[in-house]
Amino acid sequence: MNLSQKAVSHLYTSVCKSVVGQEHVVKSLIIALLTRGHVLLEGLPGTAKTRSIKSLADSMQASFGRVQFTPDLLPSDVTGAEVYREVAGKPQLDFQAGPIFNNLILADEINRAPAKVQAALLEAMAEGTVTSAGKTRKLPELFLVLATQNPVDQEGTYPLPEAQMDRFTLKVNVAYPDREAELAIIKLVRQEESEIEHTAEERSVPHVAEISAVTPADIIAGQRELADIYISPVMESYIVDLIMATRSGAQYSNASFPDWIEVGASPRASIALDRCARANAWLDGRDFVCPDDVRAVLHSVLGHRLSLSYDAAAHGIKAEQVVDDLLKHVAFGL
Repeated sequence: MNLSQKAVSHLYTSVCKSVVGQEHVVKSLIIALLTRGHVLLEGLPGTAKTRSIKSLADSMQASFGRVQFTPDLLPSDVTGAEVYREVAGKPQLDFQAGPIFNNLILADEINRAPAKVQAALLEAMAEGTVTSAGKTRKLPELFLVLATQNPVDQEGTYPLPEAQMDRFTLKVNVAYPDREAELAIIKLVRQEESEIEHTAEERSVPHVAEISAVTPADIIAGQRELADIYISPVMESYIVDLIMATRSGAQYSNASFPDWIEVGASPRASIALDRCARANAWLDGRDFVCPDDVRAVLHSVLGHRLSLSYDAAAHGIKAEQVVDDLLKHVAFGL
């Protein structure tokens, strides 16, 4: 491992200590950082969605912005707007940056805001810039959006269209922790409360002192190193075969997934799968991609990009089951 890999590995281990039972969420966030992508987290309340990204931001000394999406939110509440001021008796308009101008952004309950607010956020995600009053402003080089949504409470929400869902590199489902993790969470929160009581000045996430050497520069260095991860022609073919199978699965006559998919994944899925597989290999300390790297990230890359058929909905089939069947029937190296 080189220095960047060691730093990121240390970052992962330390954040996992603060986010008990959700290691796959932490790894997905780091993969998204390395691939310059964004994450959509879907989970019930209280499953450490907010804590995950807040812990990550604190741990790597990155700036953090949070937006609670509500029906009355305006695009300018996210991106910022020009405000009127008087300087030396003369009126002028100054741009006041919104929370989007941070390294890590939490878009909490993104489906509770109307489409125009969602579009403002997704434009920033796609272009890395914000345009206000005819002027384009660049966002930080290290930039990640973690959007969350509740899969149960859908009243008064504005679901993201498929084309906008496609802009998220990964979608991660967050379930309730198991019994052992639940016990560990109680102990961790009790420990934090004790630390706050004894040291009023220490209000950051625990273990930050251990990883003070990790900075956004380490992540940016890792982003550049992904280009050097080797992916063989047979691995490229495997990625393409998986994506193409979602669009036309006629050759897989023994499989169920062709009947479950109404609309297959777009080329963004191929790009994201290539990037995330390389990031997974990099995190494991390898300079080449193997089939397990593709399989490790396929559910998160592909699940939210598939439009399921009426037949799938009628039988209660979920995207995870479709991807499982896809992996079972699309062979590697053939």
